Amino acid sequence: MLVRLLLSLTAIALLGAAPPQPKLVPDVSQREVEIRYSFTGAELLLFGAILYPGGKVPDDPADIIVVLRGPSQQIVMREKRKIAGIWLNAGSAEFRTAPSFYAVASSRPIRKMVDEQTAAIYELGLDKLQLSPSSLNSGPEIDRFASGLNDLRTRNGLFVERPGSVSITDGVLYQARLPLSARVVVGTYTAETFLVRDGRVIAAAVREIQVKKSGFERGMGVFAVRQPFLYGLTAVAMALSLGLLAGYLATRVGSRMR
Repeated sequence: MLVRLLLSLTAIALLGAAPPQPKLVPDVSQREVEIRYSFTGAELLLFGAILYPGGKVPDDPADIIVVLRGPSQQIVMREKRKIAGIWLNAGSAEFRTAPSFYAVASSRPIRKMVDEQTAAIYELGLDKLQLSPSSLNSGPEIDRFASGLNDLRTRNGLFVERPGSVSITDGVLYQARLPLSARVVVGTYTAETFLVRDGRVIAAAVREIQVKKSGFERGMGVFAVRQPFLYGLTAVAMALSLGLLAGYLATRVGSRMR
């Protein structure tokens, strides 16, 4: 993700080397998000300022797009079909770089701000994500599975699109609120901000956000990684104990009701 953004910034610098271009000064409300047993999600505020050359705001202020992206994952999507009354796996597609979380907000609908090519280069929008699908599938199959992935993660709160939700004050100060689902994975997230004018991205900036486990969840996660065998035995022992306890309680309750 950082490599892609650096390449984008280089392209911007080369294209706009002649006249001085505006700069972005972005920030986020939380640089660290801790996941505890009671974590139900969070709302992040992405805000900042646009610094125009000479401090003069143009008559046609630029637009803002912000993207909050989680670590990439390799994922296999499977399609189920009912055959002879039984649901079976009928097809699958593998995506090697699917973002675990993706949320985008913009001051206007993205399709009114940039063309298809620009949106694809910067991955602006769910339909422009570069998922790196396996070459074993045909084009129409990939599109169908990609649409299914977008729909599934949208329903789980892991993919979010909020056009028109970025507010810009006096053409200089901007802010946007994006939800962070309770289902997010731990890792390094990036908050990318793009400044758009006349269909072009003229400035970009990025901030990192660390999402990590804390408390009991972190202790169990570390234990599972460092001592996987003991963690497995402990999990089995706990499951058996809870099962025996539930059976004992059910027997006692049943005997009292007779």
